Amino acid sequence: MRSTRLHTLAVVFLARMYLACLCLAWRPCLASEPARPATEADRASRPVSMVNEVLPILTKAGCNAGTCHAKASNGQNGFQLSLLGFEPFEDYQHVVLEGRGRRLSNTAPEQSLLLLKATGQVPHGGGARLRPDSQDYGLLVEWIRQGANYDGDKATKLKSIQIEPAQAILAPTSAQRLVAIAQYEDGTQKDVTDLSLFESNDTSMATVDEHGNVSIQDIPGSVSIMVRYQGQIAVFRASVPQAYTVEKFPEARNFVDELVFSNLKRLGIPTSEVTDETTFLRRVSLDVAGRLPTEQELAAFLSSTSPGKRDEAIERLLASGEYADFFANKWTAMLKNRRDDASDITSNFAFYSWVRDSLLANKPYDQMVRELLAATGTVLSNPPVAWYKRVKEPKTQLEDVAQLFLGVRMQCAQCHHHPFERWSQDDYYSLAAFFSQVGRKPTSTRGEDMIFHKRGLAGVPNAKTGQMRRPAPLGESILEIDPDQGPRLKLADWMADPKNPFFAKAVVNRYWKHFFRRGLIEPEDDIRDSNPASNPELLAALEKRFIESGFDLKELVRTLVRSTTYQLSSVPNPHNIADHQNFSRYYPRRLSAEVLLDAIDDLAMTRTDFPNLPPGTRAIGLPDNSYNNASPFLKVFGRPENESVCECERIQTSSLAQSLHLMNANDVKSKLSSGAGRAESLAKSDKTPEQRIEEIYAVAFARKPTAEELSTAVGYLAEVRKDANGNPIDPAKALRENLQDLLWALINAKEFLFNH
Repeated sequence: MRSTRLHTLAVVFLARMYLACLCLAWRPCLASEPARPATEADRASRPVSMVNEVLPILTKAGCNAGTCHAKASNGQNGFQLSLLGFEPFEDYQHVVLEGRGRRLSNTAPEQSLLLLKATGQVPHGGGARLRPDSQDYGLLVEWIRQGANYDGDKATKLKSIQIEPAQAILAPTSAQRLVAIAQYEDGTQKDVTDLSLFESNDTSMATVDEHGNVSIQDIPGSVSIMVRYQGQIAVFRASVPQAYTVEKFPEARNFVDELVFSNLKRLGIPTSEVTDETTFLRRVSLDVAGRLPTEQELAAFLSSTSPGKRDEAIERLLASGEYADFFANKWTAMLKNRRDDASDITSNFAFYSWVRDSLLANKPYDQMVRELLAATGTVLSNPPVAWYKRVKEPKTQLEDVAQLFLGVRMQCAQCHHHPFERWSQDDYYSLAAFFSQVGRKPTSTRGEDMIFHKRGLAGVPNAKTGQMRRPAPLGESILEIDPDQGPRLKLADWMADPKNPFFAKAVVNRYWKHFFRRGLIEPEDDIRDSNPASNPELLAALEKRFIESGFDLKELVRTLVRSTTYQLSSVPNPHNIADHQNFSRYYPRRLSAEVLLDAIDDLAMTRTDFPNLPPGTRAIGLPDNSYNNASPFLKVFGRPENESVCECERIQTSSLAQSLHLMNANDVKSKLSSGAGRAESLAKSDKTPEQRIEEIYAVAFARKPTAEELSTAVGYLAEVRKDANGNPIDPAKALRENLQDLLWALINAKEFLFNH
């Protein structure tokens, strides 16, 4: 009896295997047909793939998101999944084998705890994620009924996905249906639209639902939809023109203008007018040198009849020490030049001076990076080694280098496959291997190490697999490096190679954001296929020109600020007021903490004192973060502590604390009332009220006051002040206090606080 039963089971098993083989044999033909909703018969006729169907369903439902069961450590409530299904076998163990198999019921699939929670039939912290009448639910039921098999080694390997259409020109308030097609290594294709995740990079311009239906809003510009299926990503790009024909653009001064204006013409967005002379001089002085133009510079600029006087002003600024101060401040903050101990002062000053001197001498950018990455010796003999004092671990070194110099955020890939990119853990540790031979030993100077190259075979073990990873550039094969050679030099060679897809692109995008407030890729240090540029042709042209220039940073600045695009007015017109990504006008931005403090000092004719620095040192020339503690102003206005390579550490948003500080803080009041300040100087001068006001406006706004402003200010300066008893105070004192009030009012004006 028992043998008969076994015989029957064997026959049933072989029959099912035969049917499965038939299904697999016919699958290439069926897969290329147009997709249609699966019926009960369809599901019963073929095995459901855990890798290609079940895991994508869990991903789309959000089950294996980082905020749910793919949380670090133990997932959610003891149930853990790999992030976005990148580790199928681990997920199989978690779903099928863990918890004594209680999560699934092969005999009654609909009663499986996995499905009861996902449909909200039993309490579930994530709420209902599936509908019982959906196709996804039916596939999960059938997979469980078939025995919840794992097909990781047998499943057809996914090669790529494509999105149809890949790009389109869409009218405002229109709609577009996207179709995701999976391409497998065996040559088959499959419609995976309903198993894919869709995400808009700008929801104010376009939204997309779970079925790939895109809804375009009424904002003109470019918008992208990222489509993810398993570990593959594709991007749909839409151009949304407005119903307006641009008849004429300003004169194009270089290729930047040609590519910007071409894009704007396609989108039907006109530019604002070219800005006036005074606004340009103030703008470029703040952006290039981090300071307001002086009265003398303004007068000379306005009196010049040279047709190239704007270009001449740019050259003067690029040759100035303030240019080097300003950009050294920017770079040393991102390179973490921070002081945590008194012993750091030597390395802080040496490193800052090296960066500043390199910028002033216009050292090629690739050479600067090479000197930093390959630095050996002591801080006194070779200041770039100071970076290795602050950034000690190979993992931190690779993450900082990738984000700062390549625009690639690798942090996620340390623990799992990058959710938005193609980088894996092996890529992460192969990049870290370039820093595996950085040796250090103490020197006679307290807190300072000597950096040297440790002889040996470079490599770092993958923390998860334990496999030793040898140095390999991103997206390339492992390099053969002699034990006596420094792998960091090989890394620098790869980075500076003109064919490198990241190095030049990252810095030109970073500088574009510095001068235009928004990167062509935003955020500026998140360059990836799923985050395309708003104007890819322009970014490619800037990258090409920068490489051809020999990585010349001053030439890059010159190219950007000479363009008509940079010199457009910030005042919008009715047809470009909604544009926030195509640079049809200049986008105003608040002055950074250091620049604003220096600007207040320039207007008040004072200078902030900083500990252990020469009198007259400007805030943009501070070598490290330690001076934030000595200046409440810098802390309130968001000067970074140099803890991150991300420029997002710098706070550029406005706050109530900032407004209150400008209105009431003692340090601001003391500058305005200084006995050596501008209010005191003007009160004692023999200038007329009109001349006094014109001087203040020239320094604050680089322009003359309007007739209305002049009339109001003259009237205010003439007002009589009275003491507590109602008696008029001394006219000289009253004039001094009225001048202080006028300065205070201008400091709090948006025109002063913003570069426009």
